[in-house]
Amino acid sequence: MISADTAWGELRPVFLDSIQQTLVMVSLTLLIGGLLGLALGVLLHTTRSGGILAHRPVYTVLNVLVNLVRPIPFIILITAIGPLTMKAMGTTIGIKAATFALIVAATFGISRIVEQNLVSVDPGVVEAAQSMGASPWRIIRTVLVPEALGPLILGFTFAFVAVVDMSAAAVAINGGGLGQFAISYGYQRFNWGVTWAAVAAIVVIVQVAQFAGLYAARRVMRR
Repeated sequence: MISADTAWGELRPVFLDSIQQTLVMVSLTLLIGGLLGLALGVLLHTTRSGGILAHRPVYTVLNVLVNLVRPIPFIILITAIGPLTMKAMGTTIGIKAATFALIVAATFGISRIVEQNLVSVDPGVVEAAQSMGASPWRIIRTVLVPEALGPLILGFTFAFVAVVDMSAAAVAINGGGLGQFAISYGYQRFNWGVTWAAVAAIVVIVQVAQFAGLYAARRVMRR
């Protein structure tokens, strides 16, 4: 419960604005980082040994890069790429900087999800397309991605939840959102009701995303 001394009438606009900030950060991250991660994941899959664009040097470089960046905890990554964030966004604090860091983290995380799901596609389907003279780009567009679409939707749903989780760490650079709200108006003021209001909002966002992702994946896999 929110304590009686909490001026909730004053906090409500801040709370709603924090929800909006989180949704904007997460949406932009999933849109841009999702597309970049999809492209990188497809490259990882197709340039590996036996892939339709097999190229060992390219695969090795990409694989090492993903393995270097992906395991870094976001709270460390967000500060480690400060110089890059400054060049790209002109600042290292605030929502813009936090969103940039989220996009970087999501790109490398999603790329591995994409690669792993594409591996599950039946090689026979790809070989059949090759035997009919389909180009690598056509195979990617009409065979690989469509065949793995259901699992990819589930993977992106998982990525959405992970990005919501990482967005809360944006408080480290004054990145706004529900994490900032929970820390500034809840934890630092020993007002646990406010903190739990932020938690509840995050839970609702995640549950809605998971429901939508599962529903979309089931529809796709039934076709």
